[in-house]
Amino acid sequence: MIYLQLFLSFLQIGLFSFGGGYAAMPLIQEQVTQVHPWLSMAEFTDLITISQMTPGPIAVNGATFIGIKMAGIPGALVATFGCILPSCVIVMVIAKLYLKYRNMSILQGVLNTLRPAVVAMIASAGISILISAFWGSDGVISLSGTQWSMVAIFIGALVLLQKTNLNPILVMALAGVAKTVLHLAFGL
Repeated sequence: MIYLQLFLSFLQIGLFSFGGGYAAMPLIQEQVTQVHPWLSMAEFTDLITISQMTPGPIAVNGATFIGIKMAGIPGALVATFGCILPSCVIVMVIAKLYLKYRNMSILQGVLNTLRPAVVAMIASAGISILISAFWGSDGVISLSGTQWSMVAIFIGALVLLQKTNLNPILVMALAGVAKTVLHLAFGL
């Protein structure tokens, strides 16, 4: 039964995650924290972090991680297959249609209309993760409950990414080192 749940959940994610991995985050979050409570919100945030640090798309990495957690290697294979199956089919069909009809204005209009929705999905996922990082998994926003060390690390990482040419992986590693140092030195 778990294999079918994994397959169907990640089939839905793969089918409806237009715009790539970041756009898939709200769909993954809903499936793995609400529909099937396989992960807590804190674990979901960790999943996103791990998926960012490993090669490959976020949705596929997430499917593999959750599949292993829930049903071992067979679960990882089933969840990953469910995640990539729609993309394989859709890309083949769209590629054929796009090559045939790419100059049609209605097609260009549809693609232009999807862009704001994709940006909204990415922003929604980012805000959920930001709230979880700054105020914990319960999502209650309060000045007294703010984890200021996380805010400082976020601002530092944002400045480094915007003002320097540092590799994002290095910035993530530096953020991890900063959090470890803050925890060891000050218990934060």
